[in-house]
Amino acid sequence: MESARQTRSRAPALRLFRVRQDLRDKTIKDKIIRRDQKTGDWDMILPPASSRGQAPGQPKSKYPLPARVVRGIDRQLDFQKKILLLENVASWRASLRAQGRRLVVTNGCFDLLHVGHVTYLEAARNQGDALLVGVNGDAAVRLLKGPGRPVNSEQDRASVIAALEAVDAVSIFRDRRATNFLSRAKPDIYVKGGDYTLETLDQEERAVVGSAGGRIVFIPFVPAKSTTGLIERILSL
Repeated sequence: MESARQTRSRAPALRLFRVRQDLRDKTIKDKIIRRDQKTGDWDMILPPASSRGQAPGQPKSKYPLPARVVRGIDRQLDFQKKILLLENVASWRASLRAQGRRLVVTNGCFDLLHVGHVTYLEAARNQGDALLVGVNGDAAVRLLKGPGRPVNSEQDRASVIAALEAVDAVSIFRDRRATNFLSRAKPDIYVKGGDYTLETLDQEERAVVGSAGGRIVFIPFVPAKSTTGLIERILSL
């Protein structure tokens, strides 16, 4: 009888499992699922492109493409990992720079998330390769918006923003101005709403972005969509 150690030694580095999956065209194709023993990730190996979606009786391609591997198909989502402590922003930013990725940065209160916010954030993300969102702390929001705000706490607001597909990372900063946050983030592109201009933008923020070689982009807001308007509508019900 084989020992457990002998059995393990015969096991391949990648365990293969064949499964069947219903594709969008409602046909059934075989897939191979394998688990990388080093990372623990499950990968899906698609068959060669020449055999995917091939009609019965259709001749095979003379130059078939190789099988394609889709990495980490069962990797669980965890938006909390996207929330960075302010002191960790600089190292996170350095890793992006090492990868040659352009960083877009924006900031705001984002108290009650609405379609204007998500449209703005998606447009910001499309300016570069990754989007970092700075979220104003609760005390700063009270100074900016008044004693009745924020409706949601800084941690709740950061969590909701982090859950968005367009957002790569979020960091809470508690200063009224974003100067310190921007000095750590060193954006390639700094995005602000269309209600700002270069002249009305905080000039310290403008200087910090410029000193890091970044540029400033203004994105128009979605008309008639604002947190203030949403709160007033709710209170009038």
